[in-house]
Amino acid sequence: MSFYTVWHLNPLAGCGEVLAVVEFKVIFMDKILILDFGSQTTALIGRRIREMGVYAEIIGGGSALTGGTLSEARGIVLSGSPESVYGAGLAPDKHIYDCGLPLLGICYGLQRMTADMGGVVNALPKWEYGGVEVRMDRPAAVPPHVKPFLAAFGNENSFTAWMSHGDTLTKLAPGFIEYGTSLTNFPAVLAHESKKWFGVQFHPEVTHTQHGADILAAFVFDICGCAKTWTMENYLAGVTEEIRRRAGEHPVLLLISGGVDSAVAGALLLTALDPEQVHLMYMDTGLMRKNETSLVKTSLEKLGARHLHIIHCADEFFSALAGITAPEEKRKIIGDLFITIQEREVARLGLSASYFLAQGTLYTDLIESGKGVGNNARLIKSHHNVGTPLVEAKRRAGRLIESLDKLYKDEVRVLGRLLKLDESVVKRHPFPGPGLAVRILGEVTREKCEILRNADAVFIDELKKRRTADGTKTLYDDIWQAFVVLLPVRSVGVAGDSRKYGWVAALRAVTSADGMTAGVYPFQPKDLLEISTLITNSVEGIGRLTYDISSKPPATIEWE
Repeated sequence: MSFYTVWHLNPLAGCGEVLAVVEFKVIFMDKILILDFGSQTTALIGRRIREMGVYAEIIGGGSALTGGTLSEARGIVLSGSPESVYGAGLAPDKHIYDCGLPLLGICYGLQRMTADMGGVVNALPKWEYGGVEVRMDRPAAVPPHVKPFLAAFGNENSFTAWMSHGDTLTKLAPGFIEYGTSLTNFPAVLAHESKKWFGVQFHPEVTHTQHGADILAAFVFDICGCAKTWTMENYLAGVTEEIRRRAGEHPVLLLISGGVDSAVAGALLLTALDPEQVHLMYMDTGLMRKNETSLVKTSLEKLGARHLHIIHCADEFFSALAGITAPEEKRKIIGDLFITIQEREVARLGLSASYFLAQGTLYTDLIESGKGVGNNARLIKSHHNVGTPLVEAKRRAGRLIESLDKLYKDEVRVLGRLLKLDESVVKRHPFPGPGLAVRILGEVTREKCEILRNADAVFIDELKKRRTADGTKTLYDDIWQAFVVLLPVRSVGVAGDSRKYGWVAALRAVTSADGMTAGVYPFQPKDLLEISTLITNSVEGIGRLTYDISSKPPATIEWE
């Protein structure tokens, strides 16, 4: 960040009279350019780099590398991909190889560089997936530009890396040197002998990879020479200006759920725009958490909202979901109904046809819905605020404001604190847009929602009361996300001397930094047993509880 002084002189009085001195600041930011070839963790690369204080910009893998695109770029990262270089996989603009910038190929990115530069990539006889040991070769003579890269791997002869690939390098491209191999003897760490080109066959952006952050830092700072000029404060200033530029004086309607994402989106709109042009619409779908509507109303009024519209529409949602059991179909029905009701209610409000629709969409929503920057990510699950035809129509018309779509959940929390949101809102666990409908496996009914709502309330209340073993925080604050899932199974039990036939429910609690990967929360047995007993004793309809011990991957955090 640099400061400049501009002298305004009186032209009629010669050069000696100064009318005013104006000091302003201009932000010049080094950046790392990331080419997105469709990996589920592309934005995670950007997030890791932003955490280091360096701006990262993600563009489509096949984008033209023009002067404007490369402006202020100090290096380029080629992301992973679900595709193969000899199949449907994208190729980058060939200018990448003569632009003079350092390159780092990750997984598919390394394979892409190899194929483009004359090497050979073939399918593996068996996928390398998950934690794989990588053995390092440390020759006595190493080119000077490679030394800082190899230093990031520490002094160990081997380390564990997170891999997810079905192809491998069977012939290195001319000029590349192998410095590390996987346990199955396939290339894992490479560098060019004279150019600042590097590649790894694993994902350093994933926390499961040892030295992952050090590898990225070595590329960003030691090889690309970036300065730390990016902060969330700068992001807030930039996105605020972008909202004002796009919305102008037009009304903006935000569909708000009361969760962290939409609450931060609401606070951002109310900060950037005149509150009179901001309309917040909350739909009580009947699929919400216990006491959700009253909590949402209170939190939004604290934000200074002047136009808060609460729509009671549970009957419509239960009617539309009757008999539906397929997860994707439920999500699509809910998404379309959200927009249908929204348009109907907008008509009642009398907003002009030029209104903008705003959403608290995160990058993870776009990724899992197959809407990554390069549009090459594969569908994991639909999000109601991403994939519906009506939302897509708004997006195509340029009338959709998604100011959080480059951020991850933890970054949204940081932004929320900058916007002075209550800590109780900022720390709230994620809640899916379709609500309880995707936490009820099978058909969704009022009865099931009420049972699940009560069980979930008991679970969350207990987590807020109980503390970690060291007493430093509550279990709720120690957990990334916790909830109850109602299964489409009934089980026989005993209540007193009578036979009891109740629903089976699963408790879910995970640890995570960003929601892209997650581990199972290690409850103390005492806490888990007491919470389970409390739920079965106090919630009518629940006869048996299980604890979900699946990590992400291979599972997702939500069950549907």
